Amino acid sequence: MKINAIIEKGVDGLYSIYSDQKISKHCFGGFGESVEIAKKDFEESIEEAKAMTLEECGTLPEQAKNITVEYKYDIPSFFNYFDCINVSKFAKMANINESKMRQYKCGKAFAGEKTTNKILKEVKRIGEELSTATL
Repeated sequence: MKINAIIEKGVDGLYSIYSDQKISKHCFGGFGESVEIAKKDFEESIEEAKAMTLEECGTLPEQAKNITVEYKYDIPSFFNYFDCINVSKFAKMANINESKMRQYKCGKAFAGEKTTNKILKEVKRIGEELSTATL
């Protein structure tokens, strides 16, 4: 079973993870002061949903026995989780105003669709370059 999970930074500064998918009738959710903490909480909620389903039904649905999670980040969540990325350098590489990029990173401003696509394109380009690097 592949769970599609959305990670967002809330107005309270906390990160939340949610999915519309369920195991039996049990939902998943995660919260935390960082994406890393929210992911751990989300993964625990999956295990709790599995345990409750097993307790109620006596068995797990076949799809719930092998679960993978695909995370979709908003911009602040992405840069919180991948905090090794220098946002100013990233902005230059993506041809985005550095000041605006820092605002997107902390959630003080929101990138439009065109800018979001530029960011995603640069993320994928960096990923491809990293995947071909050797040491």
